Formats: sequence, C-alpha cells, structure tokens
Amino acid sequence: MPVRSLNSSVLIWPDFFAVDRAVRAWAEETARLRPEVLRIGYFGSYARGDWGVGSDLDLVVIVKGSESPFERRRIGWGTDLLPVPTDLLVYTKEEWKAVQDKGRFSKMLSSDTRWVYVRE
Repeated sequence: MPVRSLNSSVLIWPDFFAVDRAVRAWAEETARLRPEVLRIGYFGSYARGDWGVGSDLDLVVIVKGSESPFERRRIGWGTDLLPVPTDLLVYTKEEWKAVQDKGRFSKMLSSDTRWVYVRE
C-alpha cells in the first residue's frame, strides 16, 4: 500500500515497475496455491500506462471452473498483499470465452489485458 515518506506527510505511491513486479510475484504464488488458475492478468490504467497516484489495480483471473457465483468469487484471493488497492474479476474459462465479443468493456478487457501468468 502507499507509504508515508519518513521526512514528510506526503504519500509515496508505488510506481508501475513496483506494481508490475508485485503482481507477477503474487500471480506465481496464487497459481501455485490454486491449481484451478489458468491465467492472471491486469488491465485498465496500469496496463495502458496512464496510472497515477490513487489508481487501483484491475486484475482478471481465469479459472478452470467454479461452484461459486461470479459476484462472490473474488473473496479470499489475498489481493491485500499487493502494493495498491485492487479490483478483481474471476471468470471461468467458459465465461471468459462468452464475454470476448460482448460489448465495449469485454473487448477492452480481452484486448488490453497484460497477462502475467498463463498455464493453458
């Protein structure tokens, strides 16, 4: 998370490289612990390169399958270990295929995502 400078009350926001490294390490560890994970990536401002102080990290995870409803799947993924706040979407492989051609958000999600872990 953002930290205060030792000499002032100014918050120092992690830069792109720190966030990217943290996401890649988190993805490797998450995939090691969760064999259902097929892909992990990020999209949005960090993927486009226009992030700034206060930007959150938009993550997408593709899993083989899930018994949980889409709205509850993001619970318990340990994203609080990442250096900035996160927004997590967890799709099954079939759901991911289905959203590929549905609307502007889905097209942006499928074309702009930077994949940091792929197991397919």
